[in-house]
Amino acid sequence: MLDKIQHGIDDGSQTEIDVHPLGSTAEMTRVQVAHVLLGEAKSRLKSRLADELGTGPFGDRVFAWLEPRLSGSLQIDREGTARAKQDAIAKTPQQFVRYSSGDVLAPADTAIDGDALVLLRREHHAHSGEQTTRQRLARVLSMLGLFVAMFALAGFYLHMHHRRVLTDLGNVVTITALAVLTVVLCVLLANDAWRAESVPLLVFAMTVALAYDRDLALLLAAQVALVVVVGLGRGLTDFVTLSAGAAALVFWMGRIRSRSKLIYVGLWAGAVASLTQLGASLLESRSLDVALVQEAARTGAWTVLAGFLMTGLLPFIERSFGVLTDLSLLEVGDAAHPLLQELVRRAPGTYNHSINVASLGEAAAEAIGARGLLVRVGAYFHDVGKMLKPAYFVENQGDQNRHEALVPAMSTLIIIAHVKEGAELARQYNLPQPIIDLIAEHHGTTLVEYFYRRAAERSQTDPNGGEVDEQTFRYPGPRPSTRESAVMMLADAAESASRTLTEPTPARIAGLVHDIAMKRLLDGQFDECGLTLEELELIEQSLVKSLTAVYHGRVKYPGQRTA
Repeated sequence: MLDKIQHGIDDGSQTEIDVHPLGSTAEMTRVQVAHVLLGEAKSRLKSRLADELGTGPFGDRVFAWLEPRLSGSLQIDREGTARAKQDAIAKTPQQFVRYSSGDVLAPADTAIDGDALVLLRREHHAHSGEQTTRQRLARVLSMLGLFVAMFALAGFYLHMHHRRVLTDLGNVVTITALAVLTVVLCVLLANDAWRAESVPLLVFAMTVALAYDRDLALLLAAQVALVVVVGLGRGLTDFVTLSAGAAALVFWMGRIRSRSKLIYVGLWAGAVASLTQLGASLLESRSLDVALVQEAARTGAWTVLAGFLMTGLLPFIERSFGVLTDLSLLEVGDAAHPLLQELVRRAPGTYNHSINVASLGEAAAEAIGARGLLVRVGAYFHDVGKMLKPAYFVENQGDQNRHEALVPAMSTLIIIAHVKEGAELARQYNLPQPIIDLIAEHHGTTLVEYFYRRAAERSQTDPNGGEVDEQTFRYPGPRPSTRESAVMMLADAAESASRTLTEPTPARIAGLVHDIAMKRLLDGQFDECGLTLEELELIEQSLVKSLTAVYHGRVKYPGQRTA
């Protein structure tokens, strides 16, 4: 029995003890303290006597006789307890470690494993928790000032170079939503298992480059990268790596004319991102080890994946933002397109004229740095409205001219109507909006001169004829709004007019093209498209060169008769 507990709380358990015979620790038995305490044993003995002998004087006399004869027989083995305590301490893993100021948590030139990373994060949280309210407020204000300065810079740049984007609330909301979504996805994918925060950022950069402009994509990608890096607590190496990967993708995207283009761009950009991470890490005194090479390879792999993702997302981005890539233009400009097939069947002369305009316009557009492919595909469809009344257009007429039986005003209405009807046909066949714009703008508000002069001549010979209203004989517009529309206007007019030359010598062709260009310029047709006089001269030179090649002189063979 145990008179009382002979050890304190710090020395051992207060509820269980190990009991062994004196001098023999091999026969160890663990018992509950409550079962061997003398007071508890006496209480149990008295209850047992009452149960066996019944309540009464006899039982009380028996208990009174036994009670003084019961005494404690257990003594604490302090040496054994000390040994057991030491053994338990040795077997128990370390639970708490105290670090003092100046202690090294992660040695330099040593890979940080999971335990060291947890330790560093705990130290960061402890440091953050010890900061005062004033220090935290200062950090928040400094980050807020940084972000405000970045966004102000972006807004100033948009105001200077992309004012149309800034003045359109829909564009502002779209860009902001894309940026916020990108930041959220970057944070979600930035865990230690993935470290794939570069994928959403790169897709964002390519989307902005396609939908708006490449220089705008570079600016916004750099700002989003800075927000992500600061928000995740990363360093300069991650910012430089993310920015370099985005810049490489945007620079090499260019014009997408094949589905594999974005994949190859992703491969090149992945190499750039990997090498950038290696270089930036070495500048921060990291050793070139297997872990660093693996991190760089993973960054390159995520960059390549971004190229693959963009290949699949491209049709949705084009549809959402109204973007027309060269790849889509090539698909639309297929000769097997149903609308072109219908044009060939109904108005073969107009189709041949469109093919010639496409060749002339593409070369002229490339000469000024515009999208030649857009002009070429737009030229295929620019006169599709003529197929509804093909016999009223000279390229489809035979010996009979139907306009001879009509008054000039009626003929003008038929001629002008082909623009509106062509735009409606393009909408019915779901052509992209830039193509529809080219159809609607390729005549601008120019004058239908032939019928206007006929009307003026009739008015002069008719005693009752009034003054002819010039506006009645003009196309309804709109005027060209892009350089591509201006190029197609000139190519269309030059191709048609060159057919009237009896002897198309280079000098006559040059004079004809110059007259057409000056007449459109002085008529104000290029006021809304941003075309410069230097570009207009380059267009003239290209058209003259192309038309001269078409109408070049040929050697007359012996015995050949004049047609």
